[in-house]
Amino acid sequence: MLRLLALLSSVLFMAACTNPNDLDEAPADLGDFRLGHNVVVASKMTRGPVSREATPEEWQESLKGAIDERFGRYEGDRLYHLGVSVEGYVLAQPGIPIVASPNSVLILLLTVWDDAASQKMNTPPEQITVIETISGNTILGSGLTQSKEVQMRNLSRNAAKQIQNFLVRRRASEGWFGPADDAAGDADAAPVGDDAPAVAVAASASATKPPLRPVPQPPRIAPPAGAILDEPEVAPLPAE
Repeated sequence: MLRLLALLSSVLFMAACTNPNDLDEAPADLGDFRLGHNVVVASKMTRGPVSREATPEEWQESLKGAIDERFGRYEGDRLYHLGVSVEGYVLAQPGIPIVASPNSVLILLLTVWDDAASQKMNTPPEQITVIETISGNTILGSGLTQSKEVQMRNLSRNAAKQIQNFLVRRRASEGWFGPADDAAGDADAAPVGDDAPAVAVAASASATKPPLRPVPQPPRIAPPAGAILDEPEVAPLPAE
């Protein structure tokens, strides 16, 4: 029983961290990020056991829509491309008994491309495992209450949120996408009193520094055809 409770707690924690219902809030800080190409491939995906069937085209449409929805809000100065390969999925279907009704799962590989440098930013690609958001309708298996289209939509939105979480982590640990938005601090504040001359001198000195963001930007460079498929394969889900 304790092991079961620990498992349920971890699942609920993961679901809370990937709650995608934040699109009406200010987007997370990604510096100079602007979405270029949104590439999704699904030609080598594996359908897991006891799963509804979805075509590669259906996954491509669902994921591309969710990624555009989340990352199309960014208006940074540099282009970055996101390449996603669908590796495997389970879309829960009604099961009898209830214990035979699994929750839905999606496994992806993510590669981020720097357009200006024309190269990958992460090698090997990041593997992302997505679970559906836990709710009263899905705790015993979403196949009992949701259509395939709703399941795919929920998984795709959670996937886009997890991609954002990955980019935010890499920004914090490796400085991806330029300096933090608050790097300038209060430099724009008007100087007052005896500190005004010193502040003016400091501002004048900082003005001679080169800009942090290169302008103009080079033209878009699309990822080479099949680049995502060249990545090392992840062990597929077991066949039915």
